[in-house]
Formats: sequence, C-alpha cells, structure tokens
Amino acid sequence: MTRERHFSGRAGLSVGAAIAGFLIALAPAAGHANCSFAPSHAVLKTQLENALGGTGGLEFQMWATIVDRDGVVCQVAFSGDDRDDQWPGSRVISAQKANTANAFSLAGLALSTANLYSAVQPGGSLFGLQESNPVNTDVAYGGSVQKYGQVNDPMVGGKIGGVNVFGGGLALYNSGIVGGLGVSGDTSCADHIVAWRLRDFLDLDNVPGGVSTTGDDNIIHDITADANGHAVSAGGFGHPECSAASTLEAADLPEDNPIE
Repeated sequence: MTRERHFSGRAGLSVGAAIAGFLIALAPAAGHANCSFAPSHAVLKTQLENALGGTGGLEFQMWATIVDRDGVVCQVAFSGDDRDDQWPGSRVISAQKANTANAFSLAGLALSTANLYSAVQPGGSLFGLQESNPVNTDVAYGGSVQKYGQVNDPMVGGKIGGVNVFGGGLALYNSGIVGGLGVSGDTSCADHIVAWRLRDFLDLDNVPGGVSTTGDDNIIHDITADANGHAVSAGGFGHPECSAASTLEAADLPEDNPIE
C-alpha cells in the first residue's frame, strides 16, 4: 500500500512562496529604472522615423534603444511597419551602443561609440575595452519575439550590458547625463547620423563637451594609413569613413542639429 503525501495549508503556501521567489530571482531586474527623462515608446518610434534619410548610407530601417544612467533599458523601438523590416541583429546592437555611450561618458565629457573605434584597436589607448562588460544574454534574448520593439519589449527593465565600438551610440544629457541612446540598422556612419538627429529631436543633447573638433561627441574622420598600411587616427578617436556623402552629412550635424 502506497502512502500519498498531500501538501496543504501552510506547507502548501510555503512551497508556493518558494517557487514564486525562485522565479522572481530568475527574472531580469525590473522596476528599478530611472526613466523619467525618457520619451514614450510612441514618441521614440515617431522621432526615429523622422530622423531617417539623407545619411549617405543604405537607407535601411532602424532600431533604437534608450537606457538610464544605470544601464537599465527604458525603451526599445523600430522604424517601419514590422520588426522584420530591419536587421534582426540590430536590436541588441542598438542596446549595446546605448549602454556603451552611457557607460563611458561623464557629466563633463561625452564619448560616442564612434569616438571609441580607434581607441580600442591594437595599440590604441583603450585596447581591450570591447571585451569588458559583456551583454546580459538573458535580457537580450529572453521573452517573446513578438514583443520585440514594442512598448513591452522584454529588454525593458533589464540591465543589458555590452560594449560596441562603432558609430550609433550617444550619451543623453538633460541638466546632466541621464543615460544613453543606441541606433542600429544601417552603416555605422548612418547609425551615428540618425542617432545624433534623434537625440536632438528628443531634446536630450545638452552635451557638455567631447573629443571632436567642435567640442562634442560627433564622429571624427581623421584616419589615414601609415607606412605599413595600418589605419591610424591622428587624434586617437577617429572612425573610418563609410561614404563621402556620410562624411559630409556628419560634418554638418552640429549646424543642422546643434547641441544645446
């Protein structure tokens, strides 16, 4: 004769509470984001679409992600009608760029992800940086793919991590630094241009200073080849040119979309 054990009363509640606690521990940290500065999902999507075009790139659709100062994702959006209109891989790249620009900018100095390209190359002043702060894969790839890019994107509320070192990531400034913006889906130069415009449209461009010739975090095209054919940035923070049209458009950014 077998004896069956039934859980009821306090014992059942204890088991249920333990399971619930375990599931909560596995979930991405949520509810701790300081996103009061961030636009709504609808505004981010609309302004992202307004920022497209005339970049000298491939004229593709884009992903955009905003993180707060602690690197917690506030919003994720895409341009176009459907999440399949963009490179699927650019969703997480946009989040990496947002995290990177926020993580390596300060109240007094903004560094775009474009500014980091040369610095992380072998022999550069920040070589190895791209290997630090890995992406939180549970946050990046968890949840239903049907929610990707929606107001309830599974990355929202999670700390994404990740380091990306080409154009498309900018720190966000209001009265001080409040977080980061990442844009991805085209050439790296086009990503930077769209991110710059988008930051301006969102009125989060109170940039205190930077390493570019205009004293901000604009992309720098000062890379030349040395005697051995290796790419060298004169100032140490250069980024390769993507196209002549992109270079010209980037040079006009501080005039067309001036920082505050």
